[in-house]
Amino acid sequence: MSVNYQIDESVQQLCAWYGDGQDGSCPSAEQWRQVIERPANKSITLINFFKFRQIAKYSQAMNQNRDCISGEAAFQQYASVSIPTMERVGGKFLLVGPFDGMFLGEAEDWDLIAIGSYPDIQSFMGLYTDSDYRVAFQHRTAACERQKVIVCSG
Repeated sequence: MSVNYQIDESVQQLCAWYGDGQDGSCPSAEQWRQVIERPANKSITLINFFKFRQIAKYSQAMNQNRDCISGEAAFQQYASVSIPTMERVGGKFLLVGPFDGMFLGEAEDWDLIAIGSYPDIQSFMGLYTDSDYRVAFQHRTAACERQKVIVCSG
């Protein structure tokens, strides 16, 4: 089986699990591909910017008893699964903290910044292929009005 076929298959599976990226709540196929095609032994760091909704917005199928939960509370449900899962697969957080403003550059408005690092692509993929993490991801989607994730080496 060729490497390109394996990458295509992985991208298709990730899009099936998380969505196609059209609404900005998850990576697009091209964004998944860009990360997956990185050298397998190269470390990867993600800088996450989160803006929470006042009230979490769950899909109708997932809205069981969640009508009045805040975006921040929904995100805490996500974090309660994502943090230990990330650590279990070999990743670690370098920083998780509130956004306090801009020092340089155009003004932006965020609630939380999280910087996570993985030693290699296998560790990174271990998070996104974990079944508990996939279930918890709905809370991240419901919690966030918008989000931005920057990929870095190192």
